[in-house]
Amino acid sequence: MTKLILITGVSSGLGLAMAKEALAAGHRVVGTVRSNEQRDAFERLAPGRAFARRLDVTDLQAIDPTIASIEHEIAPIDVVVNNAGYGYEGLVEESPLQELRRQFEVNLFGAIAVVKAVLPFMRQRRAGRILNITSIGGLLAFPGLAYYHGSKFALEGISESLAQEVRGFGIFVTAVEPGAFRTDWAGRSMARQPRSIADYDSFFDPMREARETKENGGQRGDPHAAGRAMLALIDHPDPPMHLLLGADAVQWARAHYERRLAEIEAWASLSASTDFK
Repeated sequence: MTKLILITGVSSGLGLAMAKEALAAGHRVVGTVRSNEQRDAFERLAPGRAFARRLDVTDLQAIDPTIASIEHEIAPIDVVVNNAGYGYEGLVEESPLQELRRQFEVNLFGAIAVVKAVLPFMRQRRAGRILNITSIGGLLAFPGLAYYHGSKFALEGISESLAQEVRGFGIFVTAVEPGAFRTDWAGRSMARQPRSIADYDSFFDPMREARETKENGGQRGDPHAAGRAMLALIDHPDPPMHLLLGADAVQWARAHYERRLAEIEAWASLSASTDFK
């Protein structure tokens, strides 16, 4: 069944790959972009079925009118894919708080504002799908990405709560958790805080170099395969609340939860000791 899919951030990466897969499958896609050039390029992908809207998700005042215009001028939105976002690399001690605020404004507040704008329409129709692109980094954390992880952990938690709130209206929410995919996320799309504290050099500089070189461009994940996997969700009668993407994400998640369970058991007696006797 043909659907209208709204994808934020379709100029590159997973957003563009999913948009192309959705168009190839016969769906109509509205993609948000940041420039007129990106708008024109996106609409050329499939004239009459690919629609672009200029939108900066940090411009919260523009989100409601943009969603309303799509609903009234194109068609009801069947699926929302909150993909717009970026990565920020920096050690906590070296990274200014304004960078934390900016990371949350894009990766969290923008996504939730889009959800809040579309929910009244979906709730009225008693149908809808919301895919929030979080990350394996919304489940576990690596050094030097604390602000990014914070924004994605927060989106995971809100998505899980939201899924329970709206399921009774026929609206399904899935937190999509990609591992490493062959996009520009770790390259030109990554904001990097300049180094300033020498004590961290031996610990962190090799990690930064690996992310910029060895780990960038050789990722196992195929963005187009990810797009097809996400399309499979939108037609499923009972989609999951969480979906890992990539064999690496599955491996990391399993190892992470095994460590967490072992830690819970190791400290269970102390944890239980805080109850009233």
